[in-house]
Amino acid sequence: MSSNIQDFNTLLSQGTKLLHQGRSADALPYLKKAHDLEPKNIDAGINLSGAYILTKKFKKAKDVLEPLTDRFPNHSLLWINLGAAYLGNPVLARSEDQDRAISAFKRALEIDPVAPSVAYNIGLVYRDRGDDENAIFWFAQALRHNPDDNDAQRLIEKIETK
Repeated sequence: MSSNIQDFNTLLSQGTKLLHQGRSADALPYLKKAHDLEPKNIDAGINLSGAYILTKKFKKAKDVLEPLTDRFPNHSLLWINLGAAYLGNPVLARSEDQDRAISAFKRALEIDPVAPSVAYNIGLVYRDRGDDENAIFWFAQALRHNPDDNDAQRLIEKIETK
């Protein structure tokens, strides 16, 4: 095994471990180095983008993910992360950011119809837009895939009692 492959695997492993421990900022240097060594590696890209999203570096996440969409068009987690990166801070998201996020999230659902939290996230975007009908539809989709999603149920009830 070449030194670069060993370095890549070690960096990716350490960064991923830190990311899973909730230490996104600590994971970034490891994941960035791994991604620099193998920029076309989907695992490095997804983990690095996840760390960027969790540390609110949404543009950097987009820069990592967008080049991977042609290479891995059927990887749902790539589209989920890309949707989150496009949306960024939901309070500050512009309409075009929301549209791009919805498109990426819908692409993830085309690949994996029960992808966790994706329908719920689409519902949140529509709720933030004041589009109650679409918000309820997507929260209901979330409930259909996860009947124990109390947040989706609560938000449906809240919208319906406005």
